[in-house]
Amino acid sequence: MYGLGIAGLILLGIVLFLMEVLVIPGIGFAGIGAFVLIGFGVFLSYQHYGTEIGNYTLFGSLLFFVGMTYYALRAKSWKRLTLESSIDSKVNVLEKDDVIVGEEGIAVSRLAPMGKVMIKNKVYEGKSLGEYIPENTPVEIIKVTGSNVIVKPLNS
Repeated sequence: MYGLGIAGLILLGIVLFLMEVLVIPGIGFAGIGAFVLIGFGVFLSYQHYGTEIGNYTLFGSLLFFVGMTYYALRAKSWKRLTLESSIDSKVNVLEKDDVIVGEEGIAVSRLAPMGKVMIKNKVYEGKSLGEYIPENTPVEIIKVTGSNVIVKPLNS
């Protein structure tokens, strides 16, 4: 009966250690708890079964611990769990002559302060100067930076 309890303590300690290494960042409750559980399991083995069985338990748990850590850290072990798709989309980069400062357009969505602006029947990422611009408001381009078109309401 004690043997199952000891094995359970050691196994739970190893699981906590693997969680500490692989899931939980830093040294925390799981890592400290892992070493306490493994140490307590080995201590109980020495206490209830004597030195010979205690030594077998100590070396067996160390061997199992090292083996499970090695298996968990192998790259192939996580191959089935990792996401292997790649992102092949790109940011809508503005060409030099796509939009020109001073052109007019319309806010397709609310700019608060970011939103969508339609200029020459193309939709671009628009940005206001901090003010909210409602949807369907005529806007004027005041600056073009990278993939953003900075606009202001046409009536101001």
